[in-house]
Amino acid sequence: MNLSSQLHETAKASAGKIAYYFLDKLCTYAELDEAITKFASGLEKLGVKKGDHIALLLGNSPQFVVSLYGALRLGATVIPVNPIYTADEIGYILNNGDVKVVVGLDLMIPLAERVHHLLPKVEHYIICKTEQNAVSFAEEFSIYPKMKSFSDVVAAGDLSFIGAELQDDDTALILYTSGTTGKPKGAMLTHKNLYRNAKDIGDYLKINHDDRVITALPMFHVFCLTVALNAPLLSGATILIVPKFSPKEIFRLAKQYEATVFAGVPTMYNFLFQYPEVNTEDLKHFRLCISGGASMPVALLQNFEAKFNVLISEGYGLSEASPVTCFNPLDRPRKPGSIGTSILHVENKVVNELGEELPIGEVGELIVRGPNVMKGYYKMPEETAATIKDGWLYTGDLARMDKEGYFYIVDRKKDLIIVGGYNVYPREVEEVIYNHKDVVEAAVLGIPDPNQGEAVSAYAVTKNPELTAEQLQEYCKKYLAKYKVPASIEFLEELPKNTTGKILRRALKKQVTHI
Repeated sequence: MNLSSQLHETAKASAGKIAYYFLDKLCTYAELDEAITKFASGLEKLGVKKGDHIALLLGNSPQFVVSLYGALRLGATVIPVNPIYTADEIGYILNNGDVKVVVGLDLMIPLAERVHHLLPKVEHYIICKTEQNAVSFAEEFSIYPKMKSFSDVVAAGDLSFIGAELQDDDTALILYTSGTTGKPKGAMLTHKNLYRNAKDIGDYLKINHDDRVITALPMFHVFCLTVALNAPLLSGATILIVPKFSPKEIFRLAKQYEATVFAGVPTMYNFLFQYPEVNTEDLKHFRLCISGGASMPVALLQNFEAKFNVLISEGYGLSEASPVTCFNPLDRPRKPGSIGTSILHVENKVVNELGEELPIGEVGELIVRGPNVMKGYYKMPEETAATIKDGWLYTGDLARMDKEGYFYIVDRKKDLIIVGGYNVYPREVEEVIYNHKDVVEAAVLGIPDPNQGEAVSAYAVTKNPELTAEQLQEYCKKYLAKYKVPASIEFLEELPKNTTGKILRRALKKQVTHI
């Protein structure tokens, strides 16, 4: 079984069941399944075959769901991309990922115009129309022969289309994660990885056909993909698609559609908690709130639960594990500050540098094994071998386990910064800063932020005393997504280093803290 075939079975058994609401318009499982089948058929008519790579540069929308499941039904490999990435970031992923088809919004047309000559492997751009773009499709498409309308691709498809025969180990998704070398790595997730993790977390959290799940997390992010999209659809639930997170909209949907499940990062919970003139009644139908992406401050968790009388279950995951490995159970006491226990069919353990399991309470590296673990990094065999050893995925996160099997993350993966649930690796930002002609050296750290959890902070040595932090920030905006741009930049006379000349971020953090 796989995601697309299971949705097809649900559509046959519960044709009239509502699959999603989007901007207050509903779509049944039968209607969704038909659109998926026709999109898959339309792709085939464009020459797309099993194994070809399709990138999705879309926000939360029905087109994302149809594109994802349609491509999977065809047997293609999907590469979700954050649509707010810069041209350089998108270009790298499309080229490295050997992308043949790009599905994106019409707002992407100017970007395609600038960079399409650098993407020779891309054969088709499938464009989804937005209300903001007043230019007609016909006018735009006469300029770019590679461009097709999303609606036209669907309309050209046949309902008689029979999907490809899929194997469990076929690559279904490639998720690009920020790399410590400054270049993203593509984690290859199989059909089995995605189906098993969605099924297991759905069962673990008791998601069922009566649930109405608010899908406000970005769909291109693996947290949303598994927990707020795939798991509910596997269970025959209804998802409430939110184009962009807004506390006002979340409260409206929760009340109007009697939503039962919400998944978000701590930043979202903080905005909901701080929103004025709301009380317990506004979320009275919630039976469960799910938190991930970053550790939730215990005070926020307790205050939110007290105000809205709802349980927040924290979990843990990473792209390479599809992503969930741990969650606080619903049938046992929840422990604030803990990422919970191992979910069904997944093993977590804490080991030392030799890979030997450590006694209860001792801190070591968290490693994971299960049907959710990726097959490897795309075109990176050495990185794959360093990350997966004897079937175990080495997360790089430091953790400990208590006597009841609850895990606690002690430190972030090396120097990882998590801004509002998004991963930012310092090296990626540092490389951009280093490219500025007036910068001698730089280091990037994560600092606490009351709204985003963490913020990116940079420290640099410059040969131009006239260079300002604002000028350097504007430079970074040209090459980095907004959430990666340093929120603060401080100039120092020198950066702390070890005897080999390596910049010591931890020492810098202590030094800056005591200034």
